[in-house]
Amino acid sequence: MDQVATLQLESVDLQISRNNKEHHTQEMGINRLTVRRGQPFHLRLSFSRPFQSKTNHITFVAETGPKPSELLGTRATFFLTRVRPGNVWSASDFTTDSNSLQVSLFTPANAVIGHYTLKIEISQGQDHSVTYLLGTFILLFNPWSAEDDVYLPSEILLQEYVMRDYGFVYKGHERFITSWPWNYGQFEEDVIDICFEILNKSLYYLKNPAKDCSQRNDVVYVCRVVSAMINSNDDNGVLQGNWGEDYSKGVSPLEWNGSVAILRQWSARGGQPVKYGQCWVFASVMCTVMRCLGVPTRVVSNFRSAHNVDRNLTIDTYYDRNAEMLSTQKRDKIWNFHVWNECWMIRKDLPPGYNGWQVLDPTPQQTSSGLFCCGPASVKAIREGDVHLAYDTPFVYAEVNADEVIWLLGDGQAQEILAHNTSSIGKEISTKMVGSDQRQSITSSYKYPEGSSEERAVFMKASRKMLGPQRASSPFLDLLESRDLRNQPVQLQLHLARMPEWGQDLQLLLRIWRVPDSTHPWGPIRLVVHFCAQALLHGGGTQKPLWRHMVRLNLDFGKETQWPLLLPYSNYRNKLTDEKLIRVSGIAEVEETGRSMLVLKDVSLEPPHLSIEVSERAEVGKALRVHITLTNNLMVALSSCMMVLEGSGLVNGQIAKDLGTLVAGHTLQIQLDLYPTKAGPRQLQVLISSNEVKEIKGYKNIFVTAAGAP
Repeated sequence: MDQVATLQLESVDLQISRNNKEHHTQEMGINRLTVRRGQPFHLRLSFSRPFQSKTNHITFVAETGPKPSELLGTRATFFLTRVRPGNVWSASDFTTDSNSLQVSLFTPANAVIGHYTLKIEISQGQDHSVTYLLGTFILLFNPWSAEDDVYLPSEILLQEYVMRDYGFVYKGHERFITSWPWNYGQFEEDVIDICFEILNKSLYYLKNPAKDCSQRNDVVYVCRVVSAMINSNDDNGVLQGNWGEDYSKGVSPLEWNGSVAILRQWSARGGQPVKYGQCWVFASVMCTVMRCLGVPTRVVSNFRSAHNVDRNLTIDTYYDRNAEMLSTQKRDKIWNFHVWNECWMIRKDLPPGYNGWQVLDPTPQQTSSGLFCCGPASVKAIREGDVHLAYDTPFVYAEVNADEVIWLLGDGQAQEILAHNTSSIGKEISTKMVGSDQRQSITSSYKYPEGSSEERAVFMKASRKMLGPQRASSPFLDLLESRDLRNQPVQLQLHLARMPEWGQDLQLLLRIWRVPDSTHPWGPIRLVVHFCAQALLHGGGTQKPLWRHMVRLNLDFGKETQWPLLLPYSNYRNKLTDEKLIRVSGIAEVEETGRSMLVLKDVSLEPPHLSIEVSERAEVGKALRVHITLTNNLMVALSSCMMVLEGSGLVNGQIAKDLGTLVAGHTLQIQLDLYPTKAGPRQLQVLISSNEVKEIKGYKNIFVTAAGAP
């Protein structure tokens, strides 16, 4: 062939800025091409001479994974066409101008996600061709594409569940819910690489890398892999769980502000699990990974969340006659709260009707197909009791629907049922409201109203599927039905006499009144009431008693008595866990009948509050003065105070500052300058921890204008 006629590639313009903006990935930077499947992106190729589409034959080759294969879907070859041929790899809509070729490349909406190399082969005639590397690109899921399984047809929801790089986790107790700001940081420059590093360290990849990569077109598969890899129970996953109180070999779960520091530490140390995480940390890191990969994701908190290992839809708790909540050898428990994720997707592996939000839970509670992962379980399937549907639906159903049975224990035996609660589990299921800092209750997405005919019908439907016919002859149910738990001669309630504050004595009020019953319809009765206070753990258990009390009461019919109770600060100082929760329990025994009654009050002690203010308009590259104020309104000093600031687009990584000791009644004022790097809505998270209180948190929403904007 004449040398003049030889077509050679001289340069490539990946048009990164334009493509990344059109594919909603500009937040990840403009140094490399990052695109979403099911949507065209554009290239300009410059040749040694004018390109003739009729006589010059070029073939595009896209490859991903360790052993690219067209059979596995990890290699694609495609040619120039005038019109895009459908949901397949293609190069079309091209134009020529002098020596350049402008062309649109299309990736199918079911393509494998990952790092790709892109090449062209230029035919030189007689079965000879020359191959040129055009460059590399990253391909992600595309919730903007109607053909993608993660398609979410609402720009407002896409901005919240894919593009928002900060949010809130809801923690605490169903009656004292606290919002916990979190920096997801999914668009920080190295996070996308760490996300694929996570996939590449999974047991599935290590066992068969080529097969694992070929399955990364399936969002269900990818979600399950990520769910297993966020914890480290089976593998070199991201986080090591710790539900004790000793965090000396790592970082307390309470002291994380966001996901980025965790992911960077895991990657920098060669995939060694980061110490330590609990449920909100696991779920928040998974939210970062899934949003980064392009899957709409949110963080969900379930208050009084059941961990029902034996799948009998019943959680048993035990008290003794001194009102002490007892530990048990059973693995069943009721978490004060538990946090998981929901990811949005079409479920082609299920019958019609179960698309939408799916539960994924990376906290290692139990195995699924041999690994510690959970989900995706359709929220719709959970609400309807369709517990036979994949994946792990019975476990999640029990988390929000199990019954609680409280027993009185004596001489090592369960002697009496104190309460059977059918509606105490699965309370205030919460997530961040779209476009707002407010909390949204999504309990109705998981179950029908408690006590409604629909709710009980679904419960029986799920029970039959999970327990089988033996439920009808359960000895527990026989005992339960033989006792009328409501037929008691008195009613008891515990109230707070004033708002509880950490460092203050707790003042409570026992309200007790006489009601008629079949045994003593009118006469007076005598009561002995034992009280016990214990630190309440996140896992629903308690520590040893920190306060006991006993009162004797005589009650005439129709009379009401109020009895004050004082729990001194000296009793609970240095006795509480980081949760700062106290359970006050009372067991009242009727002397005439020997029957017992239980009264409970959980008390949450509020930490001091900090305030964050900014003094001027925030602009990219310009100093932004931040004022942080903390007043110690406790009765004790806060020692070894440490402040950590974080916020994507505002802070590069973290800023840490040693603050020393803050004396009781004194105020700490801090001023510092930040230099924002990204425009748009941002959130600054501030954490001040001390030996006495681990979690004094605050946040400030800041809108950053572009450099030089009017």
